[in-house]
Amino acid sequence: MTVVAVIFWAAVGLLLYTQLGYPALLAVLARLVSARSAPDAPGFEPSVAVIVAAHNEESVIGAKVANALALDWPRERLQVLVAADGCTDATVARAREAGADLVLELGRVGKIPALDAGVAASRGELIVFSDANVALEPGAIAQLARAFGDPAVGYACGQVVFHQAGAGPGADNQEGLYWRYEMAVRTLESRLASVTAGNGGLHAVRRSAYVVIDPRMDHDIYFPFQMVKRGLRAVYVPQARATEKMVPSIEGEFARKRRFMTHVWITVLRGGMLSPRGYGLRYGLMILSHRVLRYSAWALHLVALVTNAFLLGRGLVYDATFAVQVTLYVTAALGRVRPFLIARYYVTMNASIALGLWDYLRAPTPTHWETAEGTR
Repeated sequence: MTVVAVIFWAAVGLLLYTQLGYPALLAVLARLVSARSAPDAPGFEPSVAVIVAAHNEESVIGAKVANALALDWPRERLQVLVAADGCTDATVARAREAGADLVLELGRVGKIPALDAGVAASRGELIVFSDANVALEPGAIAQLARAFGDPAVGYACGQVVFHQAGAGPGADNQEGLYWRYEMAVRTLESRLASVTAGNGGLHAVRRSAYVVIDPRMDHDIYFPFQMVKRGLRAVYVPQARATEKMVPSIEGEFARKRRFMTHVWITVLRGGMLSPRGYGLRYGLMILSHRVLRYSAWALHLVALVTNAFLLGRGLVYDATFAVQVTLYVTAALGRVRPFLIARYYVTMNASIALGLWDYLRAPTPTHWETAEGTR
């Protein structure tokens, strides 16, 4: 076997393992090894602060505050706080009118500094973060709190169900399908060790475990692995549910994810994720499989395609694998019709990861964020 063939099969093998083999491995391990029981302490009722960072969210902030105030949690133990990040519309006024306990009027500091300010001003033992366009189910906080009844848990994320608000041409985002796959994987990770990423729509941290991070980084990616390094668990609580309106189109999702990935890449490359210190063998394998290899899939696809081109004519197997790869990209390009949308979504999202890395390398990562079009 030539060197080119070895490189080709290594790239193909890693791609298959990352997308299919890793979830299968988790499922097998969950049956063979002693999985950790889900934390569950129904009598644990800490004081809770729900913090929403908002930039020009006048269209949804009133409903968000009302939703938070209606949660099934003792009112005397619940604080709803809005950190208004340089709002130039009526966000502040509408948050106050809706009954928010505290509204911070900040300059345009960025999402992470706004959340830092919210945490500093809050009084909850448990800090819950949720986006302005996310609707929490009444029992969401109670379900998260039960997980924190285990003192070893420092971080928990809930289940956010994405729904397509529109229909017809342009409403073709497949993010909901991806998240169903992702949540199945996180369920297994949580049982075996800890999750490798959270969800900004609904996640929580114990106040004593909260850390102030680089404002260009992202809590969803940074907190889980850092909790593990500090001897704590980061868990997934599927019973804590919320819904969110997703970007209508794949193109819109591509733009959103490309921006998001600039924050992810700085978290991965400069936040300590790549250092195995403090992980343990099981969690280290999860980080390698679900984060490092997943974020490298675009490069593996490129290597597989180029090396396969050099191997054409050296056997039917190489002609067939090349045809499969070309078919993937052709169907992605034609992905305006239903059968091809999954291919289009898959290729486009991998491209967003690569271009997010390019954006991170060529220019400073901004601290601020913009609302994704069509999600309000």
